Amino acid sequence: MATPVVTKTAWKLQEIVAHASNVSSLVLGKASGRLLATGGDDCRVNLWSINKPNCIMSLTGHTSPVESVRLNTPEELIVAGSQSGSIRVWDLEAAKILRTLMGHKANICSLDFHPYGEFVASGSQDTNIKLWDIRRKGCVFRYRGHSQAVRCLRFSPDGKWLASAADDHTVKLWDLTAGKMMSEFPGHTGPVNVVEFHPNEYLLASGSSDRTIRFWDLEKFQVVSCIEGEPGPVRSVLFNPDGCCLYSGCQDSLRVYGWEPERCFDVVLVNWGKVADLAICNDQLIGVAFSQSNVSSYVVDLTRVTRTGTVAQDPVQDSQPLAQQSPNPSVPLRRIYERPSTTCSKPQRVKRNSESERRSPSSEDDRDERESRAEIQNAEEYTEIFQPKNSISRTPPRRSEPFPAPPEDDTITAKEAAKPSAAMDVQFPAPNPEALPQPLVTTSTPAPKGDPAIIPATRNEPIGLKASDFLPAVKVPQQAELVDEDAMSQIRKGHDTMCVVLTSRHKNLDTVRAVWTTGDVKMSVDSAVAISDLSVVVDLLNILNQKASLWKLDLCTTVLPQIEKLLQSKYESYVQTGCTSLKLILQRFLPLITDILAAPPSVGVDISREERLHKCRLCYKQLKSISGLVKSKSGLSGRHGSAFRELHLLMASLD
Repeated sequence: MATPVVTKTAWKLQEIVAHASNVSSLVLGKASGRLLATGGDDCRVNLWSINKPNCIMSLTGHTSPVESVRLNTPEELIVAGSQSGSIRVWDLEAAKILRTLMGHKANICSLDFHPYGEFVASGSQDTNIKLWDIRRKGCVFRYRGHSQAVRCLRFSPDGKWLASAADDHTVKLWDLTAGKMMSEFPGHTGPVNVVEFHPNEYLLASGSSDRTIRFWDLEKFQVVSCIEGEPGPVRSVLFNPDGCCLYSGCQDSLRVYGWEPERCFDVVLVNWGKVADLAICNDQLIGVAFSQSNVSSYVVDLTRVTRTGTVAQDPVQDSQPLAQQSPNPSVPLRRIYERPSTTCSKPQRVKRNSESERRSPSSEDDRDERESRAEIQNAEEYTEIFQPKNSISRTPPRRSEPFPAPPEDDTITAKEAAKPSAAMDVQFPAPNPEALPQPLVTTSTPAPKGDPAIIPATRNEPIGLKASDFLPAVKVPQQAELVDEDAMSQIRKGHDTMCVVLTSRHKNLDTVRAVWTTGDVKMSVDSAVAISDLSVVVDLLNILNQKASLWKLDLCTTVLPQIEKLLQSKYESYVQTGCTSLKLILQRFLPLITDILAAPPSVGVDISREERLHKCRLCYKQLKSISGLVKSKSGLSGRHGSAFRELHLLMASLD
């Protein structure tokens, strides 16, 4: 009987080069989970179909980098805001510019479409929030109240409220009908990056750079609960469609939270770095992240994720599928949004085929159409998605098939093991009986193969070792029986060598430990470096990284050259240790180094100051040497890429 295939809980779907220059913003279509829009420093907006390699359409017209993009609910319109403060709205079905909105004095940081009407909200670096009427091409209202950049805007499900999050550490709720602020929610100690309304109840969630998520009651205007201890700044959150839980896209992981009381249901490891947006479709959560010009998409199978019940203790193991948890069908604790009827209350859409209604009396629209273009780069996919034959059944399809999960690397079915590879499915001529191959002779010499670029820190078996490597050659024709003594003699051949290696390492560690007991940390590090064994340096750094108070400036001058070697190592554990040590040095000593180097020369002779200045110059030179290596590796994906990108940001002051 065939063994069932065990599929992964989370996997990487694809990675594409989205722009000619760096990607500065992106958004997923929430209705389908299949449409992706990206904005880049090349002033373009590109549209993609998830898991397809080619761009569907490229929208031009902006003259400065596109810093914010947003799709409307039916995925028929897209709005993009640029660094110059201009906003452009495109009609994707007609493949042309619809509106250009001017009024902000600084770059656009956030955008959102009204769920029912033809309105767009924009938040800017100039601290203003504007509500625009697309049909009339004008600003309906301006909301003032924030003192710093507005990072996120969200309309409530009923379209009556607008929530805003800003760098001034506050969340504000605006009443669209009254045109005024309803309430302000303080409490965060860092910039607020994202807000999200509960799909049904009067509840609002906000995520901040202070690594907390807060839930706010919109009836009593007070905090319901606060979740602390996120692994990094919270940049993306999303409620489950039925409202049973909140998903938080954390650094290389997805966390599932409840709020009354606050608790973590599950943690799923996903090597997506800093995820930028989330969407849910077909019981799958799609996450997208970008680095430089690359955009990566990931999938999490929500049927294998715990969404209610007990608190999660450990990250989900891919090899252990979870039983599906049914959402809690209890009655909501607070009021439910009253959505307007689409038959009588929904405003009429702009008629795309009417030139008189789409154009304003001035010639600005003519200029917009001359300056803005929609370059259809994949006509087949564009027609399928934006101009389907059946206009009632919108595409991307609402009943799209879920993305297939890849099988576990080490788990295959018996049928698959016996089935030849598709690449080998070719017809060979009939063999010559005289030229039949001789019986196979088993050899202990392994087939040559390249060493892996990075050896993972945790693995089930040694890299490049097989049991057959330690056994003598056996010729099949004679069927020579393998005797225990022969097998043991083969195994003992490498035993003495391994014992020598381990004994030498133990002796080196004893030498370092003897110096460590004297209390001189600097001398301990010098002795470890003098041994010329990186494994000993890694062991010592792992101890120093746990207690930052042990680090001194003179210690950095010795450790930095070793860190440069560790960052270039093929061993994952060495790279991780090097990144941790370098991050600690940058956070504790880089401001001190730059301040001392920038200070004017002192009058007179100050030996201690001269020594400190010499150490700072030496550290600065070493950091400059490492910065090039960090920059070259910041484009990697997964955990390594995230660590190097964070280090690259910390080292920005060196440029």
